[in-house]
Amino acid sequence: MPAGVTWGQYISFSAAAMFSMLAGSQLVHQYYKPLQDLNEYLNKEMKNLPSDVQEKIRKELQEEGVLN
Repeated sequence: MPAGVTWGQYISFSAAAMFSMLAGSQLVHQYYKPLQDLNEYLNKEMKNLPSDVQEKIRKELQEEGVLN
């Protein structure tokens, strides 16, 4: 095993690292709510693009269910 540790130590460390990573990402989404204003952000950024590109992107996003 890497660094001379046993399989048990390696698996327990990997499980703890995975759990803390998943818990941390869940905590960030609960606290900061990063996707709450996604539609507003997309609309604001699309205003900087030419109108034909805006229509194409808007159509694709609506088909994918990202943009209302």
